[in-house]
Amino acid sequence: MTTAVLTAPNNLDHARGGSFLALIRHSAALAKRSLIKTIRTPEALIDVTIQPVIFLLMFTYLFGGAIADGDRHGYLQFLLPGMLGQSLAMGGIALGQNLNADIEKGVFDRFRSLPVSRSAPLVGAVFADIVRYLTVCVVMLGFGAVMGFRIETDAVATLAAVGLAVGFGLCFGWISVWVGMLVRTSGAVQGVMFLLVFPLSFGSNVFVQTSTLPGWLQGFVHVNPITHLVGAERGLLLGGPVAHHLLITLAWMAGLLVVFVPLALRAYNKRA
Repeated sequence: MTTAVLTAPNNLDHARGGSFLALIRHSAALAKRSLIKTIRTPEALIDVTIQPVIFLLMFTYLFGGAIADGDRHGYLQFLLPGMLGQSLAMGGIALGQNLNADIEKGVFDRFRSLPVSRSAPLVGAVFADIVRYLTVCVVMLGFGAVMGFRIETDAVATLAAVGLAVGFGLCFGWISVWVGMLVRTSGAVQGVMFLLVFPLSFGSNVFVQTSTLPGWLQGFVHVNPITHLVGAERGLLLGGPVAHHLLITLAWMAGLLVVFVPLALRAYNKRA
């Protein structure tokens, strides 16, 4: 009897279909569930719709005149690609919060009783976040155009900028997933992630040129992944060098996946 109990999870995983294709199929179905949930609670999209607009308005019209010596349009051209990268990093916070809340409500207990791959609920939630990240890009570029922002490259470069931003957001979101599996409440997820995202956002080239910062801070800015993401975004949207920032950003994305996907999956298996 003991042997049967101990081996039951493995047999169950096999019965559920442990192949990669099964995982993708189950994850897609659960991603659809997450999207339906979001549509029914549109206030959950505030952080990727209203919040980026408020930040863009605030920094352009409240601080832009002082930072850019009155050239608010020039500052908007500089600011928007940076805020696009920052908003993608902040948008991933909700992923860990939602997963943590679902676990606390017992949603994942029901998933365990279904014939789906064990990792499917987690991967499905990450898949669903692609829509959130695309929403950020559409809102930022669309509202920025209303304010006067103009893309100075072509459609291919613009699509590459959006793809890079979304890809970075997906990779960075695994940190939020990991934190969401470790802490006890969804509110704690937000607190811990803000402690990480705020220094990365403001200790970068998002709002000001790196050369204007103190020397001791410039060292941190140069190794900050947000800095290189923003540099690549500015190059793709406004023209200028891209390769250096792009390569470093891709390296950071690969590093985030290598480190935090295993950590998140291990914490998820213990928690859910």
